[in-house]
Amino acid sequence: MLEKKTKTHTLERAVLIGLITLKQTKEQAIEYLEELSFLAHTAGANPIEQFLQKLSLPDPKTFIGKGKLLEVKEYILKNDISVVIFDDELGPSQLRNIEKALEVKILDRSNLILDIFAARAQTAHARTQVELAQYQYLLPRLTRMWTHLERQKGGIGMRGPGETQIETDRRIIQQKIALLKEKLKKIDKQKAIQRGNRGALVRVALVGYTNVGKSTVMNTLAKTKVLAENKLFATLDTTVRKIVIGNLPFLISDTVGFIRKLPHQLVESFKSTLDEVREADVLLHVVDISHPNFEEQIEIVNKTLAEIDGLDKPTIMVFNKIDAFTYQPMDEDDLTARKSINNSLEDWKRTWMGRAEHSIFISTLQKQNWHEFRELLYEEVKQIHAKRFPYNNYLF
Repeated sequence: MLEKKTKTHTLERAVLIGLITLKQTKEQAIEYLEELSFLAHTAGANPIEQFLQKLSLPDPKTFIGKGKLLEVKEYILKNDISVVIFDDELGPSQLRNIEKALEVKILDRSNLILDIFAARAQTAHARTQVELAQYQYLLPRLTRMWTHLERQKGGIGMRGPGETQIETDRRIIQQKIALLKEKLKKIDKQKAIQRGNRGALVRVALVGYTNVGKSTVMNTLAKTKVLAENKLFATLDTTVRKIVIGNLPFLISDTVGFIRKLPHQLVESFKSTLDEVREADVLLHVVDISHPNFEEQIEIVNKTLAEIDGLDKPTIMVFNKIDAFTYQPMDEDDLTARKSINNSLEDWKRTWMGRAEHSIFISTLQKQNWHEFRELLYEEVKQIHAKRFPYNNYLF
């Protein structure tokens, strides 16, 4: 118990801040802050409090209004807060103004996700991708880092070394970005050769929102031990395994999970990792059906797949975690509009989700409908295999 307490004391106490806007409802803002809290825990922070403000648009200077900023400042002073995390990406001037007002470390969602990726990157490939994304994020924010030199105010006596150093640092970072891009090109060529060396076996790729159980599905299918944690972005590097169902061999790969508001720098730098998705013959889109907003997560994954030209592939929708699914039945006298939370599992099965040709509801942990899932996957792979190897059809 003593060791646990000591470890808890090392966590940075954090405050989370989000906005209710014309494009983001209160319900969405609350859910996004819950996800931000999960991200903060994953990064090693301890979220103490959440602040929400209703604004038509984010304040261009401080993201939130002056009154709310003062409220946050008072809370920071009273509760020994060391870091404030905003749910959206902040511009360089916003970061500078907020830091000046609150006098603590300020992170935005992009910075937080980059930090988690940096902590979880294990291979040279992943580390290079994350480093590239970090430098691309840092480049437009260099000015903020030099405010302590008091060279940014302008006027007499305020020109010189500060600005010179910023330009020097900018050139250094631009050079590092160019070098990292070249390094990634070489790694990508090696990865492409590796993929080519796997032969013409049918390739299946697991895709889905982060923390929906992709790695657990892969572990159960392949009977291996790929890292599977109840943390966001447990998998960064693509893991490939050979699987045989019946008499049919094929390859399956696990990829990095997607998330809403994923920093565009990461999408760009991790596109090479997602080549496994682009070059796959079949996608297994894993969905956590127990999540209250799984429909939005499906949309986010599909949007990301569209960005990497992977949306038009044969896809099996795998609605996972049916053992954890809960819902709120509506009373017969309730005249309010029906919501997603009011749908039972049987209700969902009567929608497109259940009527689709290639969809299945499973629990990987409890092995519910697991045999049916393997059969569905087998049939899908068999069709592609039969076209690719027409003279081997006697195997089936």
